[in-house]
Amino acid sequence: MLFGLPTDVVIIAGSLVLGLLMLMIVIARMYRKVGPNEALIRYGMGGTHVYCGRGAIIFPMVQTCRDLSLELMSFDVAPQQNLYTKQGVAVTVEAVAQIKVKSDKESILTAAEQFLSKEPTQREGLIRLVMEGHLRGIIGQLTVEQIVKEPEMVGDRMRSTCAGDMSKMGLEVVSFTIKEVRDKSEYITNMGRPDVARIKRDAEVATAEAERDIAIKRAEATRAAAVAKAQADQERVAAETASLAKQAEAQRDLDIKKANYLEMTKKAQATADKAYEIETNVMQQQVVAEAVRVQQVEREAQVKVQEAEIMRRERELIATVLKQAEIERQRIETLANAERQRLITEAEGRASSIRAQGEAEAEIIFKKGEAEAKAMNIKAEAFQEYNQAAVVDKLITGLPDVVRALSEPLSKVDKVTIVSTGNGDAAGAYKLTGDITKIAAQVPALFEALSGMQMSDLLGKVRQIGDKAPKPNLGEQLQPPLPAPKKS
Repeated sequence: MLFGLPTDVVIIAGSLVLGLLMLMIVIARMYRKVGPNEALIRYGMGGTHVYCGRGAIIFPMVQTCRDLSLELMSFDVAPQQNLYTKQGVAVTVEAVAQIKVKSDKESILTAAEQFLSKEPTQREGLIRLVMEGHLRGIIGQLTVEQIVKEPEMVGDRMRSTCAGDMSKMGLEVVSFTIKEVRDKSEYITNMGRPDVARIKRDAEVATAEAERDIAIKRAEATRAAAVAKAQADQERVAAETASLAKQAEAQRDLDIKKANYLEMTKKAQATADKAYEIETNVMQQQVVAEAVRVQQVEREAQVKVQEAEIMRRERELIATVLKQAEIERQRIETLANAERQRLITEAEGRASSIRAQGEAEAEIIFKKGEAEAKAMNIKAEAFQEYNQAAVVDKLITGLPDVVRALSEPLSKVDKVTIVSTGNGDAAGAYKLTGDITKIAAQVPALFEALSGMQMSDLLGKVRQIGDKAPKPNLGEQLQPPLPAPKKS
């Protein structure tokens, strides 16, 4: 028991399967098939049958089969003997023929009858002989010119001529092409010579004409090129001229702008220099004005000092009757006040700027004159109260001051350069001391002009008054006058 089945059933089933497999193998071995390029010809029991592109079962011993190729057969058709044309010219023709078995059943059977037992070389030899015979007949009906010039016509005639014989063999001519046509008599070569000569002549003429046309075209092109070049040169020269003109204009504009800028710069520089000069002049004027003002202040201080000096002189004149101590005290206070006032004035004058020097000097001269007039008035009033001796004493004691004032300018000279001309004793230092002596000698004349009296008469009157006046205290009379304050 196998799988619950009886053994007999299993054996029967296995036998059946095995028999079926054996049958399939036998049928597969009996089945023959061919491709589309072949034809299967089965013959034997049941007659002859043709199969193309399919298969059939061939029963052994009672049937057999053969394959027939339906592929295209290509071979050369080149007869060994010369072929004579209609003109009697012997030519050698080589051609290629394309032949195949027709696809219909009757043609396949016909071809099978003719060639099935032959080898391909034998079959091609038979076909070539038939083709060569027909080619010889066709060449004999044509001229060399037709053969050479109309090969397609030869191929068409071959196909139409051979079609009957080929059909009898179950074949068909697919194409017939002439490869080459030759002759030993050079007929074909000479045949082309007139045409070659004509063609050569035509070619030479065409070449000459072409060369002529080329020369004409070249000359025209050269002329056009020369004209174009001349025009280009003219345009280039015109462009260069215009460019140079524009460059000159641009350079001119640039020079004008540079000149304008330079002029503006110079004007601005001149304006700045002038403004600086004006400002410098203004500053110098201010400095000068401030200096004048300082000098004016100094002059005013000097006037005040002179006024103080006048007051001191007045007190000095009064000191002849007052106590010497009081006079000394007042003198010291006056000097201190004057010195303080002078220092204050000088400090203020240094802080202020110098200006209006001329006006200050004029003002100082005016004030100085006014102070001198005032001093003279005071002196006149004092002189009216004084006796003749006091006047004489004042005049005499004032002589050193006058001489000092006359020589004061020389004290301010830092350096004296004496240039001697060599004129005896009046040259060099002697000239300077002589001039000083002459100045000092003019002092009595000055006093005579101021007093209106001769110095000798005045001294005589003093002598007379002195004899009549009581003798004063020698200590008081011999008291020296107060020294004048030194000017800083």
